[in-house]
Amino acid sequence: MSFIVDRRLNGRNKSTINRQRFLRRYRDHIREAVDSAVNQRSIRDMERGERIVIPRKDLSEPQFQHGPGGRRTIVHPGNREFQRGDRIARPQGGDGQGGQASNQGEGLDEFAFQLDPREFLNFLFEGLALPNLVKRQLRGESSYRVVHGGITSEGNPSRINIVRSMRQASMRRRALGAANRRQLKELLAEQAQLLQQEQSPPRQARLAELTEEIARRQRRAERIPFLDTVDLRYNHTVRQPVPVSRAVMFCLMDVSGSMGQNMKELAKRFFLLLYLFLQRNYKQTDVVFIRHHTSAKEVDEEEFFYSRETGGTIVSSALKLTSEIIRERYPEHEWNIYAAQASDGDNWNDDSPTCVRILREELLPKMQYFAYVEIMPRRHQALWESYSLLQQQHPNAFALQQIDGPGDIYPVFRELFRQRMEAPAS
Repeated sequence: MSFIVDRRLNGRNKSTINRQRFLRRYRDHIREAVDSAVNQRSIRDMERGERIVIPRKDLSEPQFQHGPGGRRTIVHPGNREFQRGDRIARPQGGDGQGGQASNQGEGLDEFAFQLDPREFLNFLFEGLALPNLVKRQLRGESSYRVVHGGITSEGNPSRINIVRSMRQASMRRRALGAANRRQLKELLAEQAQLLQQEQSPPRQARLAELTEEIARRQRRAERIPFLDTVDLRYNHTVRQPVPVSRAVMFCLMDVSGSMGQNMKELAKRFFLLLYLFLQRNYKQTDVVFIRHHTSAKEVDEEEFFYSRETGGTIVSSALKLTSEIIRERYPEHEWNIYAAQASDGDNWNDDSPTCVRILREELLPKMQYFAYVEIMPRRHQALWESYSLLQQQHPNAFALQQIDGPGDIYPVFRELFRQRMEAPAS
C-alpha cells in the first residue's frame, strides 16, 4: 500500500473551503436528506440545521496501491467448520465500525455530519425565486455604493490623481512666470539688436545692464517650483444609493367553517415557508396577511396564524380587500405585487364568477404573479373549476396547485416558485 502525504501548509479558512467542496461533491445526497427533513419537521423549525448521513460506500476515494501481481503460495491453518470453496457469511450486526445494527446479516458504515442553518436553507431554497420579477420603480433607501464624485484639493494621499496634479502644476508655472517670460523675451530681443551694432561705450554699458537683468530674470524663473502642495489633486468619492426594487406579497387564507383544523395547519405551514423564503431573498419586501370567511380582514402575523375566528365562505371579500389595499398603499407603478391564496375550494356558487372577474379585471393587470393553493384531499370544488379557466387565459401570471397532506407542501411550493428560465419582463 502506497501513501501520498500532502505536507503543504494549510492556508487560512482552509477547513471552510474543504467543507464547501465536500457539499458540492455530495450535493445529491444532501439534497435528498433536506427534502426528507422538510417532510418530517415543522416549518417553524426550518431555520435550524440538520444531521446528514451518507453511506460509507458513496464516499469512496481514488487510491494508489500495489496490485497483487505475480504468483504466491499461501498455507492457511485448517479448521473443523469450513471446507474448501465454502462462502463465509457477513457477521451479524455489521462489522463494528460505526454502522447501524442489523438483523439481516448485513451492515454498512455511515458518515454523518451536521449542516448549519445557513447551509440547510441554501439547499432548501435552491432553485427558487419569485417569478416574473419586474423592476417597476427603483428606490435607493438602504443600500449604497461608493462612486467617483469628482476632484478635490484635499484628500487621502492614496487617492491622489497624478494626471490632474501635474496639469495643475503646469498651469500654475505658466501663470506665475508669464510676465517674467514676456520681459525676458523683450530683453533678449534688445540684446540681439545691440550685438549687431557697432561698438561704443554706451552700447557696452547697455549690454552689461541687459546681461545682468537677463540673468536675474532667469534665476527668478528657476525659483518657481516644479510641483507645489497647492497643485495636488485627489479623487473624491461619494456614497450613491443603489437602486433596489420593492415588492409586496399578499397572503390570503380561508378560515371558514369548512376549513378543518388539519387544513388550516397545512395552510399555516405553507405560508410560514413562503414567509421564510421572502424574508431570506428580499430586503425590501412587505407582507400583507388577509384572513377571510364571509368577510375579509387584514391582520398581523400572529392573528393570521393563530386566531380561532371562523364562519362561512365568500372568497371575493378577500380579493376585494386586496384590491383596496393595493389602490391605497401599493400603486402598481411603484411596487412589484405578488399574492398567494390558500383555501379548501369551498365557496358560494354565485361568488366564484365574481372572484374570476376581480382577478381578471382588477388584480392580475397590477400583479406579477398570483398563486392559488387548494388544500383539499377530496375532489375539486367550484372555485378550482373557475380558477382553472383563468389559469388557461393567464398562464404566466396565475398558477394553481393542490395540497393533500404535509408531504405535498414543499413540492407544491417548489413548483409554484421555481426559478423561471425565461428572461424577466420589462
